[in-house]
Amino acid sequence: MAKLLKKPLKLALVQLATGADKTANLNRARSKVLEATGQGANVVVLPECFNSPYGTSFFPKYCEQLLPSPPSETQSPSYHALSALAKEAKVFLVGGSIPEHDPATKKYYNTSLTFNPEGKLLDTHRKVHLFDIDIPGKISFHESEILSPGNKVTLIDLPDYGKIGVAICYDIRFPELATIAARKGCFLLLYPGAFNLTTGALHWELQARARAMDNQVYVGLCSPARDMKAQYHAWGHSMVIDPNAQILSEADETESIVYANLEGEKIEETRKGIPLYSQRRFDVYPDVSEGKIRFGE
Repeated sequence: MAKLLKKPLKLALVQLATGADKTANLNRARSKVLEATGQGANVVVLPECFNSPYGTSFFPKYCEQLLPSPPSETQSPSYHALSALAKEAKVFLVGGSIPEHDPATKKYYNTSLTFNPEGKLLDTHRKVHLFDIDIPGKISFHESEILSPGNKVTLIDLPDYGKIGVAICYDIRFPELATIAARKGCFLLLYPGAFNLTTGALHWELQARARAMDNQVYVGLCSPARDMKAQYHAWGHSMVIDPNAQILSEADETESIVYANLEGEKIEETRKGIPLYSQRRFDVYPDVSEGKIRFGE
């Protein structure tokens, strides 16, 4: 069995407290990422909409232009802040997500940017599944009022470590993305996300552990910190799950950094003990990781 994770890695999830001031959010993110790398983190993750409040009314106000790439600093201050920060911290940085506007199509997206330790953009992920829900008496939210969906599976190669899958929040509820990423050799699935107090209590931990259990890989969920004075109340509880679906580390609802040490041997041990990968019956059902899959341009 080939190692999916080539050498041990320290993962950090920054559960960031965000507000209405974009510059303050970017400065706060820088401080917390540097704190994480000061503790030896090799990969650092920021939460969904880390540079702005979360909500359909905020996306047009806080959006940035990412295409054509690279954008100017005026078009996307967050892009340049993340690039500079990854280079300064010498870390692989998964920049949560930011609201994006594409002037060519006039569409808005919820977009994640991942940079390498030299500050180079490795890939982007536009949220594929939009958060449109109605739970009577609890919450009604419709991202599709403003946002358009992305259209690809995002797998990113981290030299010296291996491949990771990156998706955003509601994407975790659709196991096909996770299965494809795992069967294409990812050792870690990362989901910057902002579940709310209703869906978070119901399914945040359950979804994280389910994706890890189904695919026998590490899973990381990174939330904003909870602010009860904000329009949208994030669940918090950023967490890292191991390939055996056990919680390695978890935050509460306040601003904090969650750390976990990832080891390839844990994946191998889990898959050897419960050999799902050799027991699947593709003569009975299709392999979702084969066939027509869009990985990007």
